[in-house]
Amino acid sequence: MAGHSKWANIQHRKGRQDEKRGKLFTRLIKEITVAAKLGGGDVAINPRLRLAVEKASDANMPKDTVQRAIQKGVGGLEGVNYEEIRYEGYGIAGAAVIVDVMTDNRTRTVAEVRHAFSKYGGNLGTDGSVAFLFKHCGQFLFAPGTSEDRVMEVAIDAGAEDVSSDDEGGIEVLCAPNDYSQVKAALEGAGLKAEVAEITMKPMTESELEGDDAARMQKLLDVIENLDDVQQVYTNAVLPE
Repeated sequence: MAGHSKWANIQHRKGRQDEKRGKLFTRLIKEITVAAKLGGGDVAINPRLRLAVEKASDANMPKDTVQRAIQKGVGGLEGVNYEEIRYEGYGIAGAAVIVDVMTDNRTRTVAEVRHAFSKYGGNLGTDGSVAFLFKHCGQFLFAPGTSEDRVMEVAIDAGAEDVSSDDEGGIEVLCAPNDYSQVKAALEGAGLKAEVAEITMKPMTESELEGDDAARMQKLLDVIENLDDVQQVYTNAVLPE
């Protein structure tokens, strides 16, 4: 990642997420509600709900808001039937983009996503057009200065697949999505707090963008992320801070 600091980009991304906290809460409430509807309201036996509640806690969502969302889901979400859809496409300079949505109107949502891509310099692709460039996994990123030996010992014992470090001294832990919760609990139990901890689509190759291309790509991502039905956006684009 010549010319880019991974850790500067992580802090930049976290800052942008904080700016969009209201939107984040809306997405988390929808995810909690759907998870409770599909698997019940007990986090002990519903791993999807447990993960959604953990995300809400990390985002400092009030507990009563979480409970209302669970109760809404357990109550059946009368009149609302959300469908989960993944769209794939290309951004500026061919950078890959994956868009996960949760919608009650597929026709409306695909039109909005397609319009965003085409208006801001990208194009919507077909299923499978870019997904092969990403790995579905649990990811933990530790800032430079963290003990790699300690992270490796705890993470591997908890079921992590890989632990690696970069030139800046940052450490990355990868695990299977189903092992995410146990790896997270083990790391935190050992006093190891990750800068980023999430189940994600990790790009296996990266596309570095500079100048006008980077600005246009950021605009495209912002527009897509702000669509009401969008839950998550992944890209292999690396943008300057």
